[in-house]
Amino acid sequence: MLCISMKAGDYFTVGGDTVVQFDRLNGERVHLTIHAPREVPILRGDVLERSGGQQPACVMDVSPRYVRQLPWDHVKKQALEDLRQLLAEMEDSSAAQALAEKLDCIFPPGFSRS
Repeated sequence: MLCISMKAGDYFTVGGDTVVQFDRLNGERVHLTIHAPREVPILRGDVLERSGGQQPACVMDVSPRYVRQLPWDHVKKQALEDLRQLLAEMEDSSAAQALAEKLDCIFPPGFSRS
């Protein structure tokens, strides 16, 4: 089985007539664009199974190690910077220290996803 990692805009071909392009990622949803001849049937798995078809044997179960990631943007980056600043301005309480440690665990100092 072939496993392909893709970025938005990347595509692959199947045979000579079918093109699958990664359009975008929106939360947990992947948007694909598929160009194929009309005579090539394209069915989502849930539609196939709902209409009585069987799941192909090659379909893998989603790994339990899957970690949902939040999309990172300038708003979240600014919010992280603001949280760090607020913690720095708080009195040196044990609660503020504990919160700072937890924040550093999730987003290590120097963390940046541009």
